[in-house]
Amino acid sequence: MKRLGRKNRAFYRICATDKRAPRDGRVIEELGTYDPYVPETDARCLLNGPRVDYWLSVGAQPSEAVRVLIKKYGSKGTHLKQMEQARMKLAMPRIVPAAGEPVFVPEVKSTAAPTAAVPAEVAAAPVEAAAAAPVEVAVAEAPAAEASAAEGSAAT
Repeated sequence: MKRLGRKNRAFYRICATDKRAPRDGRVIEELGTYDPYVPETDARCLLNGPRVDYWLSVGAQPSEAVRVLIKKYGSKGTHLKQMEQARMKLAMPRIVPAAGEPVFVPEVKSTAAPTAAVPAEVAAAPVEAAAAAPVEVAVAEAPAAEASAAEGSAAT
């Protein structure tokens, strides 16, 4: 098995290779694939059955992991029917139901409107309108008793 793929996401090619060659080195022939991340267990392996049979007939020795895959998914495998069903299931389009109406939408309470988001023309309009309007200031007169008490405390 020749390891491909990225880190933490392995993908394997089942190959016929010389025993002296490194694991991911030069191969004689690629015979199939094995993807351990396929959700359907029986759809993970894909073998070229006649070529696997040929290499076994001329004396090729499969590794322990490949021997198990050949036994299950080779030309005379024990899981061929399950593999076909799993591959058909994966080939079918996935049906995703419509999202529908949301059950609950929380209200967002705005604390203060950011000044950067408001355009300059809109921000300046209320200030000009407030400056043009007459400002009335009401000054309440203090009662005479409090005024005299305030003068007495200031004198002492």
